[in-house]
Amino acid sequence: MDQKIPYDDYQLPVVFLPSYENPPAWIPPQERVHHSDYNNELTQFLPRTVVLKKPPGAQLGFNIRGGKASQLGIFISKVVPDSDAHRAGLQEGDQVLSVNDVDFQDIEHSRAVEILKTAREIVMKVRFFPYNYQRQKERTVH
Repeated sequence: MDQKIPYDDYQLPVVFLPSYENPPAWIPPQERVHHSDYNNELTQFLPRTVVLKKPPGAQLGFNIRGGKASQLGIFISKVVPDSDAHRAGLQEGDQVLSVNDVDFQDIEHSRAVEILKTAREIVMKVRFFPYNYQRQKERTVH
């Protein structure tokens, strides 16, 4: 009954499956949020508010790219390490949704720069959006 059929005698295509791999060890639910095999945390993609105070003549501590021409918005393209922006949690790939209640989702790049450079206190609504940031990098040069 357990007679093996020679490979050449199979009528249908033969598919060879990879050897079975054991799943990762079971981890208690309360520990999963801190474990790389189970961390499906999506809160990093939710909008958040970042507040920066900028003394006169000081640098912002970050660069932006994009704008209305790209149709993808304004994104943080660089954050200076150990700057106030870095300590406040800004990161490359953050989309700037608004600054001081000005909508940044459909704004010219030059206007966005002007608003950021002239403000003394910056209240930014941002969200981490790496997919559109990558598309932004492919479309623009600044």
